[in-house]
Amino acid sequence: MQSSAAELFHTWHDFYVLVGTASATLVGLMFVAASIGGSVFNETHRIALQAFISPTVVNFAAALFISIGVMIPSQTSLSLGLLLTAGGVAGLIYSGRVWFYMFVRRRFQVDAIDRNFYATVPLLGYLLVLAAGILLLLGKGWSAEVIAAALVVLMFAGIRNAWDMTTWIMMRTPTSVELPAPSEQQQSQQ
Repeated sequence: MQSSAAELFHTWHDFYVLVGTASATLVGLMFVAASIGGSVFNETHRIALQAFISPTVVNFAAALFISIGVMIPSQTSLSLGLLLTAGGVAGLIYSGRVWFYMFVRRRFQVDAIDRNFYATVPLLGYLLVLAAGILLLLGKGWSAEVIAAALVVLMFAGIRNAWDMTTWIMMRTPTSVELPAPSEQQQSQQ
């Protein structure tokens, strides 16, 4: 077993820099989207915010913090394994709560695809984080691939869910100017 996580992840450096940068950017964009949708989000939508926006931000933030954790030069395999194991458990608990609200309590009228992307896919991602932590503690060299798979799953779910929320916000945000119908635009251009 390599004592330094930096040795194990040396060839993965660019991957983690890319994932960390993308995650940080996407967290920022989620704040922008929430600000733009400020007229849509109010106290009556608080539970929906907790079920849809917060988990997406948490998934992006998890990918960011895992990438940061992997890139710390003094990180040992033991400390990173413990960090990933704890993060995987925390992510499973958090995503399990979201899953419970989506599938058991059915507090929201969303289709099966949305329920799976907001609840089940992140559960898989955090299960992979937990598995990667355990594999790292056991000294398995292929734990790097499992961590990468976990990050890809979390990013994929986050990107898909962010787009889903963005379109939802756009459809509900009132506009101050009525746009002309497509046929009116064509007539005015002629």
